[in-house]
Amino acid sequence: MLRPEILAYYQRGVESDRLRTGAGRLEYLRTWDVLARTLPAAPARLLDIGGAVGNYAAPLAAAGYAVHLIDPVPGHVAQAARLPGITATTGDARALPVPDASADATLMLGPLYHLLDSADRIRAWAEAGRAVRPGGTVVAATISRYASLLDGYLQGHHTDPRFRAIVAGALADGVHRNDGDQPGWFTTAYFHHPDQTRHEAAAAGLTVTAVLAVETPLWMIGDRLDAVLADPAQLDALLGLARAIEAEPSLLGASSHLLTVARRP
Repeated sequence: MLRPEILAYYQRGVESDRLRTGAGRLEYLRTWDVLARTLPAAPARLLDIGGAVGNYAAPLAAAGYAVHLIDPVPGHVAQAARLPGITATTGDARALPVPDASADATLMLGPLYHLLDSADRIRAWAEAGRAVRPGGTVVAATISRYASLLDGYLQGHHTDPRFRAIVAGALADGVHRNDGDQPGWFTTAYFHHPDQTRHEAAAAGLTVTAVLAVETPLWMIGDRLDAVLADPAQLDALLGLARAIEAEPSLLGASSHLLTVARRP
């Protein structure tokens, strides 16, 4: 289901603590903020497609949702299945092992990252739509086309010509090619232009209601971010500013991640 370098990357256990510090924590808090505003009220049935180790499934289950997680990495599924209130199984976002209209909302907070072909991404959108009830919500995450350029420069990776070549490829066609799986660099992935998800979701028969920046450009405060996240007053201000600009079209590409909210007609 996954390319070998992608599977190897996730088998390292990178998802266990990725959302606990720095930009990862900002991604988590902002994603949770959007989900709290877009998901139906608990105890709705949620399908967490590509839910990894349950970073979102666990708090959603704790909030009273009935959560079923599907992920292509067996180790992720085994870890998530041990969490209270969650059922989990292995599966492919392009062919979900669930009945039609079996969920009130579906989440794809990872699968679109690693589907390099447009036809596969549209199929994943269609499957998420098939699995949700008519009128139900689909929320999908994508990585910005410019994420590796911006984050790579911030991290100092641009001093390596191999990384510059990866960035050039991503800018050209959206594919961040890391077949060698260099340590510290993200694995092979597809990076979306902010306009793309509207077309992909529409091609799958869904109606897009919003495309929102997750971190917004505010993630680029760099070394200050951990201190801001540790201070409740500064964190509250940061989240308020992010919400104020989350839908501004001119700023979408400067966010590392985007969330597309759609509905099944």
